[in-house]
Amino acid sequence: MTVNVPGRPTTPEPARPGGHRWPSEPPPDRRPGSTQRDQDPSPWEADRVRALSRSQVEDRLQELGDLYADTSGGKPWARERDRDAFLRGLACDVRRPGFALLIAETTVLTACAYGFAVDDHGAWWRGLSPHGQVPADLRRLAASGRLFAVSRIVVQPVVRTRHQGRDWNLARRLQRRLLADHDASAGVALVSRTDAETLKAMLAWGWRYVEGDAGDEPLPAAPWHVLILEP
Repeated sequence: MTVNVPGRPTTPEPARPGGHRWPSEPPPDRRPGSTQRDQDPSPWEADRVRALSRSQVEDRLQELGDLYADTSGGKPWARERDRDAFLRGLACDVRRPGFALLIAETTVLTACAYGFAVDDHGAWWRGLSPHGQVPADLRRLAASGRLFAVSRIVVQPVVRTRHQGRDWNLARRLQRRLLADHDASAGVALVSRTDAETLKAMLAWGWRYVEGDAGDEPLPAAPWHVLILEP
């Protein structure tokens, strides 16, 4: 399922004698000054977002693994390898304190996003900055219990490339809901410096570099970008 939903059916116009049509209003995407982006229907109703408990996550692991494999865009020969790696990471994260996972669904599972609350001394920070230069703002938020690490946002490729700035973009809905459900002041995420596609999508969804990680000013020896999202 993508963020695009079918348009409403139209009723054929009555015909004049001789087969000519009565004049009618031009279709929305042809009106002066309009664009297809403006006229595409909003899919607020298309995907229902809800949280799963830990036990529900365990019950649906295989389905979540299939979702990741189907949406990751990897090579067919790597499908099972990538799926297994995703499930291993999820199995690790689900045991963390403050873990939360959201799914989006219509009649089928369409997306998921998950993460966990971050404290100021846990394992999440280990290796983040070998020189101890973790931004002080992140440490303060973590100490207050209002920093949430977003581990994964699993959506269809079209969600990563179309309508990224719209409030109803499914990835934006999922990430904002994660923060809102946990009363978080900010979300934090790590993105591999070699994963340009994910980085581009997340920046379009409202994430930004933390201070000292603006591409040309990387955190020392870190193999990833550190991104932050405010609700």
